[in-house]
Amino acid sequence: MSRIYHFPVQIYYEDTDHSGVVYHANYLKYFERAREHVIGTGTLVKLLNEQGLGFAVYKAELGYFEGAEFGDELDIRTRIKRDGAYKVIWFHEAWLPVRDKPAVTGKIELVCLDRNKQLKPIPDLDF
Repeated sequence: MSRIYHFPVQIYYEDTDHSGVVYHANYLKYFERAREHVIGTGTLVKLLNEQGLGFAVYKAELGYFEGAEFGDELDIRTRIKRDGAYKVIWFHEAWLPVRDKPAVTGKIELVCLDRNKQLKPIPDLDF
């Protein structure tokens, strides 16, 4: 398992639903941004342009325990585990300030595909 990466997310009004709590699907966006932050936008662009490679979500499991609200700032904590040559598992936790447990957790499994949507080994990335 890798080290823990941190990515801050400010909650805006547009992130919330009619109850003032973050709409559940937005956590997938926050986790996606955290993954891009870990890998690096430049690296992702280079993989796509030079090797024709990209990542696709194979499986996603989420647990919702406490809702973030407008004005909150989340700390998205991410750990990574390679699972064989073709899959990487990302473990995400969305933490509210001064809490003793994550508000939302996610286990996202990614695979690597070429431009023809063919499965390819995960490239050697620095994470």
